Amino acid sequence: MSVEEIEVVVVGGGQAGIAMSEHLGDRAVPHVVLERHRVAERWRSERWDSLVTNGPVWHDRFPGLEFPGLAPEDFATKDQVADYLADYAEKIGAPIRCGVEVTSVRRRPGGRGFRVRTSDGDIHARYVVAATGPFQKPVVPPIIPEGAVPYQLHSSAYRNPAQLPEGAVLVVGSGSSGVQIADELRAAGRQVYLSVGPHDRPPRRYRGHDFVWWLGVLGKWEAATPPQGAEHVTIAVSGAHGGHTVDFRTLAARGITLVGRTESFDAGTVRFAPDLRDNIARGDADHLALLDEADAYIERNGLDLPEEPQARELGEYPESVTDPVLELDLAAAGITTVLWATGFTADYSWLQVDALDADGRPRHQRGVSSEPGVYFMGLPWQSRRGSSFIWGAWHDARYVADQISIQRGYMRHHDARPDPRRRPQSQSQPPSGSHTNPRPFPSPSHAQG
Repeated sequence: MSVEEIEVVVVGGGQAGIAMSEHLGDRAVPHVVLERHRVAERWRSERWDSLVTNGPVWHDRFPGLEFPGLAPEDFATKDQVADYLADYAEKIGAPIRCGVEVTSVRRRPGGRGFRVRTSDGDIHARYVVAATGPFQKPVVPPIIPEGAVPYQLHSSAYRNPAQLPEGAVLVVGSGSSGVQIADELRAAGRQVYLSVGPHDRPPRRYRGHDFVWWLGVLGKWEAATPPQGAEHVTIAVSGAHGGHTVDFRTLAARGITLVGRTESFDAGTVRFAPDLRDNIARGDADHLALLDEADAYIERNGLDLPEEPQARELGEYPESVTDPVLELDLAAAGITTVLWATGFTADYSWLQVDALDADGRPRHQRGVSSEPGVYFMGLPWQSRRGSSFIWGAWHDARYVADQISIQRGYMRHHDARPDPRRRPQSQSQPPSGSHTNPRPFPSPSHAQG
């Protein structure tokens, strides 16, 4: 049985895989993108109905295509993002095969490259790019056992309030997903408890500009590594309702009961850490620090932007903060649903090469893995803070494509070298089949940016 041969296999047809395909195509590198479902499937089927992006469309997009029908400061819906990615893949002619699942990648014994086993047959690839991203397996902490509450679900399985049984809801997680879902449930008339952990809380807009602009001009998107101890701190920001600054005081004023980080469960009672006030205070400090940096930037550059003193008016702590609930009997509180907005972890069980650490996490440098010939795309902090965004993936893909091109150049040089058993040819003529410019590096038009 014949096995298909291809230079590069890209696994995953989301924003990372599409960006990778564009840059490989620009370099005329033969490749295929394998997607087990549809393009951008997670945006279509693993997000709640009312989700919109957390950044305006002028900012979080590919350089070669704007979002159709949206103003620059609009926030795209989940379906608009999925359609945008599909349209972009079509625009660049990405060779995507949908409905093809990769089940394993192993190095070919005695041969170059890898054997990629798929639901549609085997492929031999010289290089493999894992572009499945970080949002693969929902994380549900093993705190509340199954059956202890009528319904438990992860935020990836939540669609709308009508999906949940009647009763109060405990939402665990204070990042963008947690605060938006909690707010939506409260607006639907549910009693909501929101478990708040450590978080950053930037202003949505300040002095005429969205916070993504401020992070850009202040150089924060280019940060190469997260602050010490902040690798997993969530960001409380929202694009819902046209975009607004998340304020836990406002959520409390709307009737949401704030509690601390969820710690343990015993005999029907959930216990919370006594850290609610500290978590909110740290979020406030992050908020004010960004305002300080923005003000200093405005003064330093002589910008004429409107004053906004009200952005510093934080208000009093609500009662749920000053007199916190440290434990909660779920049945007595009428809680029928616990919703875990606790993030995701990666699953690279199919990648059976020496590219992962003992915990199954990628070992890499800017996407170049410890296994020669294997690359990663779409990872948080892959090269910078902005790597998780559409535009960030595009820039990371350019670098990874350059690295693949460099390696292909070395192999071309190897393949074109003269047979040492033959008599050397004249120095005035290059050996037949060799490169007149054997440098393995990308051409100037593909120089790293």
